[in-house]
Amino acid sequence: MATHPWPPGAATAIGSMPGQDPVEAATVAVGELPDLPHLPELPKRGVGADTIGRAAALLVDIAVEVVPSGYRVTARPGADHRRAVDHLRRDLDALELALERAGTTPPALKVQVAGPWTLTSEVELPRGHRVLTDAGALREFRESLAEGLAAHVTEIRRRTGADVVVQLDEPSLPAVLAGALRTPSKLGTVPAVPEPDARETLAALVTAARTATGQPVVVHCCAPRPPVALFRAAGADAVALDATLLEGTPAVFTDQLGEAVDDGCVLFLGLVPSTEPATPPALADLARPALELVDRLGFPRELLATQAVATPTCGLAGATAAWTRRALALVRDLGKGFVEPPESWSTPGH
Repeated sequence: MATHPWPPGAATAIGSMPGQDPVEAATVAVGELPDLPHLPELPKRGVGADTIGRAAALLVDIAVEVVPSGYRVTARPGADHRRAVDHLRRDLDALELALERAGTTPPALKVQVAGPWTLTSEVELPRGHRVLTDAGALREFRESLAEGLAAHVTEIRRRTGADVVVQLDEPSLPAVLAGALRTPSKLGTVPAVPEPDARETLAALVTAARTATGQPVVVHCCAPRPPVALFRAAGADAVALDATLLEGTPAVFTDQLGEAVDDGCVLFLGLVPSTEPATPPALADLARPALELVDRLGFPRELLATQAVATPTCGLAGATAAWTRRALALVRDLGKGFVEPPESWSTPGH
C-alpha cells in the first residue's frame, strides 16, 4: 500500500509491557505514543495473557487448554480458554478508557497477534503433535484466526473510532523454515516447511488483516536475519525487526532489505533496548543503526521520516515501569529526529 495512517516520524512499541494492570499500561501507551499507540500485552498475568494465548482467544470454533507442554486443542472452551478471552476483553476496556481520558483519537491504533506459523508451531493437536504438522488442521487454524482477527478489528474500531493497523508476530517462523522445531519426543525435529508453503499461509493472513482494516499490515520478527523477502512476497506492507542486530549482515540479506525499501516497504526499526542498559543511552547512539542502515543501502537519510517507524528492540515485558516510560519517550524522540535530525546525528560526509 502506498499510504499509511500514521504521520512522518511516528513511533510505536512492539507489544508486551510489564506489570498486570491493563489500565496503567494503556494509559502509558496512549500518552507516550500519540501517533501510533498499541494495544498492550501483559504476559506477566500468566496463562492466556501471552502471545499464543491471546491469539487462541481470537480463534473461532477452536478451543485450547493448557497442558504441561503448553497449549493444546480441546473439544470445548474451558477455564484456560475463557481466561484468555477475558484478558483480551479487559485490555480492550482499558484501551477504550485510556483514550476517553486522553480525549483523543489517534491517527491509528496498532494491534498485535501471533502469525499463523508461530501460532500453529506452539499449539498442539490432541495427540501432542504441533498443529502445523497436519495440513488440514493448519488450514482450519488459518481460517479461524482470520475470522477472529476480523471481528477483533471491527470491535476495536467501533470502540475507539480509530483506524487499526495489524502486526503479525512471527518469531517462530525462522525455526519453522529451518526445520528446527522439536517433535513431541524431543528426539527429532519437525520437517522444514518449504518457503512457498510458508508464504502462502502467511499471505492468507496478511490479506485477511488488510481486508479487515483497509490499512497496511506489519509482520514482525526480531530474529537476527528475519525472512524479509518472504514477508514481502506474502504481501507485508511493513516489516518490524531489531535494527541493532543488522551490523555485519550478509550482502544477500542487505539486498533483500534494499529491495523492500525501494519498493515502498516501511521498516519498523527496533532501536531502544527493551530492558534498561547499565549506561543511559544517548539519542545519537540509539539512532546510529538506523542511520548506518540507510547509508549502507544507499538511500538518503531523509527516507527515515516517511519509511521508518522507531520502536524498542522487542517487547518490554521484562522492563521496569520506569524504563518502559523512558524507552517509549526515546522512541518518540527518535521518530522526531527522523523528521528533523539533530546536529549530533550528522557524520562526516553526510
